[in-house]
This record gives sequence, structure tokens and C-alpha cells, in this order.
Amino acid sequence: MASPSLNHPQTDRESPMKSALISPLLAGLLLLTGCAQPAAQAGGGGGGTIKAINHTKWAINHFSVNGQSGIDIIGPFQGGGGGCCFSVPARWTPGMTVRVDWESGEASTEGFPGFADYEKYKAWEKKMSSQNRQHSKTVPLPDYNGQDVCGITVHFLPCDDVKVTTSCWSPRNVNYPIKEPVRMKEPAVCPK
Repeated sequence: MASPSLNHPQTDRESPMKSALISPLLAGLLLLTGCAQPAAQAGGGGGGTIKAINHTKWAINHFSVNGQSGIDIIGPFQGGGGGCCFSVPARWTPGMTVRVDWESGEASTEGFPGFADYEKYKAWEKKMSSQNRQHSKTVPLPDYNGQDVCGITVHFLPCDDVKVTTSCWSPRNVNYPIKEPVRMKEPAVCPK
């Protein structure tokens, strides 16, 4: 018995037309999958961007929530982010958590020698990089049942602490659930 031909004449004639129709569809699909979520995070509960508010004197060089990047570098006492995408299951259940990974570092460019003297620049860069610290923390995801969900906002607090919220309220609104002031001092000794 002969194998079927892989070069069907009718299919070959339609290929340019099919390519013209399918290529934009595939490109759109690739764009949509750029925000695909891991199965544990996917769901119909709502979602949005990954944002952060930095309450510390350190820069947040980069951060992620459950492996999804928050994109932005966030300076001391500032907000930022905008990474795509964070979504939650339709119903919150007790014990739900998220993992936040981040790198903190020196926010100042004090002593920057410029680029003219490469050796001085490399020494300065090494000094600055030596102050970077890697962090990871798993934190509870607050109950969002009965509320709109607008992605996730990570609050970086002194002593390498983190809080998160899925609230749609602006941080300036009285209904926003995290009440810490943006400018917080690092205590002399952090609680264990």
C-alpha cells in the first residue's frame, strides 16, 4: 500500500492565500501567549498588571511575582512596574500565596566616575554590584472574594518584608488595604 502524497496540488495552490490569512492569526496568538500564566495562577477571577510601591531607601533593581516580571526598576520611595500579566482564580481560598523574588541595591550614583576612564568605571560598577541583594518571599494573597481584581501590587517594606494586594483602589484612596506610608525608615534591628 502506497503512502499518501504530502504534496497535494490543491493545497499547494492555496498555500499563499492560507499563509496570508494564517500569519496574522499566528502573530496575534503569539502576542496573547506573551501574557500566558502558569496553571496555578490562571483563572477567571480577574487580573491586570504587576505593579509595586517601594517603601525603602534601596532601589528595587528587578522583581517578579510567581515568575512573571514586574519589568521596571523602582527607586526609593517610588512606584512602578507594569509587567504583564497577573490573574487569579475565580474564587479566593484560604492559604493562597504568591512568591515574590527581587533584587535590591544602592539607589545612588554617588562617586560615578563617568565612562572616560574604563578602569575607574569598572571598579565603581563592582562596588555598586557588591551591594545588591537577592530576596525571595512567599506571602499570603489577601481574600479578594466579592471584589474586583486589578492585577497585583507588591509593597516592598523595610527589613525585606513584602505585602501584596489585588485591590483596584488607588493607593491614595482611603479604601486601599495597605496603609503603610511610602517613606519608611529601616529600624536599627529588624524583627526576626
